[in-house]
Amino acid sequence: MKLPIIRQLAEQHSLDELHLAENAILEEEKPAFEVGGDDEGEQLTHLLGAIWIREQMAGGMEFKEAFRAFAQRVRDSIS
Repeated sequence: MKLPIIRQLAEQHSLDELHLAENAILEEEKPAFEVGGDDEGEQLTHLLGAIWIREQMAGGMEFKEAFRAFAQRVRDSIS
């Protein structure tokens, strides 16, 4: 998982676009835009992170706050 890729996806794409890309990967199709990652599993991880951030933003969080909350969730899950 690469946080810069998640940040870029969340900044550049809408929640709907991210969901469409997620579905494309799940259906073993190519997404409409480039999703960074070494393989489909990592690409899916990046999309799910960006979707989580966008959902927090839809709930009223600012981007920076949502991104920090996501990064903290990841750190908490590792430790």
